[in-house]
Amino acid sequence: MVLRTRTLSIAKAGGLDAATGQRHTQTQPESQGRQDMRTHAVPFRIVVLVAVVLSAGLEVPARQRKGAKPAPKTLAGSRAEIYKKIGDVELPIHIFEPKDHRSQHRRPAVVFFFGGGWRGGTPAQFQYHCRYLASRGMVAMTAEYRVLSRHGVKAVSCFRDARSAIRWVRQNAERLGVDPDRVAAGGGSAGGHLAGALGTIREFDEADEDRAISAVPNALVLFNPALVLAPVRALKDRPSDKLASLGERMGVEPERLSPYHHVRSGQPPTIIFHGKADTTVPYVTAELFAKKMKDVGNRCELVGYEGQAHGFFNHGRSENKHFVDTVGKMDAFLVSLEYLKGPATVDAFMQQRLP
Repeated sequence: MVLRTRTLSIAKAGGLDAATGQRHTQTQPESQGRQDMRTHAVPFRIVVLVAVVLSAGLEVPARQRKGAKPAPKTLAGSRAEIYKKIGDVELPIHIFEPKDHRSQHRRPAVVFFFGGGWRGGTPAQFQYHCRYLASRGMVAMTAEYRVLSRHGVKAVSCFRDARSAIRWVRQNAERLGVDPDRVAAGGGSAGGHLAGALGTIREFDEADEDRAISAVPNALVLFNPALVLAPVRALKDRPSDKLASLGERMGVEPERLSPYHHVRSGQPPTIIFHGKADTTVPYVTAELFAKKMKDVGNRCELVGYEGQAHGFFNHGRSENKHFVDTVGKMDAFLVSLEYLKGPATVDAFMQQRLP
């Protein structure tokens, strides 16, 4: 595996996919988990449900992978570079830049990771978030990563790619015109899990990458993320067969990939957007994560949406009502971190003719 910086192309309008330091961190002891759970209790069956639903169908034969839906090679208004090569697989990152951007600029940046249960999905999901943030002065990117349907990998490989993407941005910050100390990560569902894990988990680096370059984002913007992938307290009804199945889907012990279980002080400021009627990733799991973050002194804002199900925030849903609202609140969060300046421009952005 090697990190790459080869430019692919400048995307033309049209032809878009309409879908949709590094140290091993020890997990907290069970006694600490019980202390964190004084006001919340999540049945183990909910934890299993989150991971099983998100990763449903993770055993895909090679013959089916041949017919998997490909990710777009280009996205309108962006340029693409290869950030990682593994064997014959090249992973592009689609870069949306502000008007008149130059390499001598040191702009804040964000990298988004698409949802799809670690099985499918494409970078096109966050192209409109990227377009908006580029219009506000950020270098906004949406990254391809390996998924089961196209590459036959498990969730741990998805996370390895996410770490490589953040490290690549910092490694190339000067050339990209990016401030390496203001690199945010965002994502939805399984992509939200990857972003959340980037902020909390410090292992799973590729052996040939420079670990002196941090893969930890400076801020997190999460949309209905899967943040609790293992039990949070001892229960009598732990089905061992489901635990074994979950470990198989993740590729490692689930707790090692569960952001909740790696929360500690000093982690990135975070905002979470989550539907309260989400049955894929229950809202209570976002509440648990937010509470634990705040209990250890981290900034974590949870914005809940009554009656909204999984994926409510996506562009094109509900006449873009929730897209506009979540993007506006994301803007305010980034203003508070001094990544953006001035009032949000979401309404003006939505009046443009978008591909």
